[in-house]
Amino acid sequence: MNPALGDFALRLSCMRVLFAGTPEAALPTLEALIASEHDVVGVLTRADARKGRGRTLHPSPVAAVARDAELDVRTPATLKGEQADDVHAWVSALKADVAVVVAYGRLVPTDLLDVPEHGWLNLHFSLLPAWRGAAPVQRAVIAGEEVTGACVFRLEEGLDTGPVYGRLTEAISGRDTSGDLLERLAQAGAPLVLDVLRRVEDGSVHPEPQDDALATLAPMLSSADGLIRWEDPALAIDRRIRGVTPAPGAHTTYQGARFRLGPVTPVPDVTDLQPGQLRATKHEVLVGTGGCAVRLGQVAPAGRSWMPADAWARGARPEVGTILGDSSPRNNDAERTI
Repeated sequence: MNPALGDFALRLSCMRVLFAGTPEAALPTLEALIASEHDVVGVLTRADARKGRGRTLHPSPVAAVARDAELDVRTPATLKGEQADDVHAWVSALKADVAVVVAYGRLVPTDLLDVPEHGWLNLHFSLLPAWRGAAPVQRAVIAGEEVTGACVFRLEEGLDTGPVYGRLTEAISGRDTSGDLLERLAQAGAPLVLDVLRRVEDGSVHPEPQDDALATLAPMLSSADGLIRWEDPALAIDRRIRGVTPAPGAHTTYQGARFRLGPVTPVPDVTDLQPGQLRATKHEVLVGTGGCAVRLGQVAPAGRSWMPADAWARGARPEVGTILGDSSPRNNDAERTI
């Protein structure tokens, strides 16, 4: 092969990539890019955060992997305001062909969107235009959807409104938590990103405009979204608990104190319990809902670690007629269950 042609082919097969991401879900794509023919020229991630009882500083998962790979890592508190000029100068100096974004957690200012030649391509964990926003996986599980997916789209000024460059689908099982589903989508999304970069590079990509009329929103969840309303149907409670697991987490109260809940199982044959009413036996703990009962799985009483619900009940011996979510103090004279 003519050496000049070989150099040209090499340039075509390698893109200079700026990566922006923060949590564990971003790691499969970052690691795939590092292992690929592309050149990761810089990494944007959230600043180190204080965690644990000692409140010591810990890097984001992306920062830890990127630093181990000796990449140029930047952790600006914002991409706007006083730091905007420094960030813009750094991004421009990288001369990146494209920026890849996976759960970065910060908005990219308009003046940065066109700095890489091919823009900023975001791996979003839904089938856009469904579930635009910060919590697409959780919202899909809570809504009881049976299929979701991931899209790579080009960032523009609107919220997740840009043209879609590639997509994949993923089934949602009846036992998936949002954590389970996100892990699968993150793994499947990495090769999708590489495929999109290949098609961007060779000019074969065909951006697909989104239909705004079909859009649904997935705003960030708060702790309030994890509060269980026992008057809801069992299936809705099941979906909500799975949707907020592992974060922000499902919870109710027991004797007025916070009581965390893991995934539950609807029990169609049990319909004689009032919403929130406990029935504990040696082998299971049932709770009434607006429909049939649900069987508790893992629970975590206030100040305690996770444990099986039946083990908790054997120690706590909840009173007959106890209602979860009731802030009333315990009646010590009430009859107890086993």
